[in-house]
Amino acid sequence: MREVTLLTFNVLSPGHADWPRRRAVIREGLRRLAPDVVALQECAHDVLDADYATIWHSRRSDDGVGAVLASRYPLRQIGEVDLRVTPRVTLPWAAAVLAEVELPLGTLVVAHHKPTWEHGYAVERELQAVACARAVEEHLADRALPAVVLGDFDDTPDSAAVRFWTGQQSLHGTSVCYRDAWAAVRPDRRGHTFDPRNPLVRAGEMALELGRRIDYVLVRSGIHGPALDVVDCTRVFDEPVDGVWASDHIGVLARLRVPDHLPGAWV
Repeated sequence: MREVTLLTFNVLSPGHADWPRRRAVIREGLRRLAPDVVALQECAHDVLDADYATIWHSRRSDDGVGAVLASRYPLRQIGEVDLRVTPRVTLPWAAAVLAEVELPLGTLVVAHHKPTWEHGYAVERELQAVACARAVEEHLADRALPAVVLGDFDDTPDSAAVRFWTGQQSLHGTSVCYRDAWAAVRPDRRGHTFDPRNPLVRAGEMALELGRRIDYVLVRSGIHGPALDVVDCTRVFDEPVDGVWASDHIGVLARLRVPDHLPGAWV
């Protein structure tokens, strides 16, 4: 195995929009897609098959809603970053869970990043991005391991937080560079993951939404580029099934591969 598939998907809290029917669509879709690593947000119940190992964010909302990282392969938690960086952050499960996944292609460091969601909270999301990125760097130290950060970032590609992640600007004296899987293979496509075409968006709390790409799979780069190549990246759960939309978000599924020519070496 030289490839790995990773999925991030905000499944929408079970308290909304006919959860039993949505849950059936989500479970069937996850079985069909069979990703190796999964990051789910707004999750309260198990929608994954039993062969997945799971790590939940340690805090949840009063109704049990939170976030979970799952893998078909051995999964070991290495830390959790509390992203309640200012008093304005009220989401209990604002956090980044860091783990190592033991894949046939080798060890992969994965961070499931969930910042705050509100409009006008850019400063919090910037602080949260820096906190998560620093935690990944501290864990890697001098080890040449591939790393991926994924989740519902609640920010668009032109925001300061996402520009920080993709190496286009520094924040608070820190800079990193991650390859945006969607932009790597579909640079001319908007790829909205929160889209008013979905009636659950129009029915929700952001009824005047115009459409944004806010869910990401990001691949860490060293000084010569990423250790994993983006083979493909697609939107999933982007159409209704028998009239049922799985969520108000659209999922992002990325397929990554160990390249034949690793960055940093001449052939």
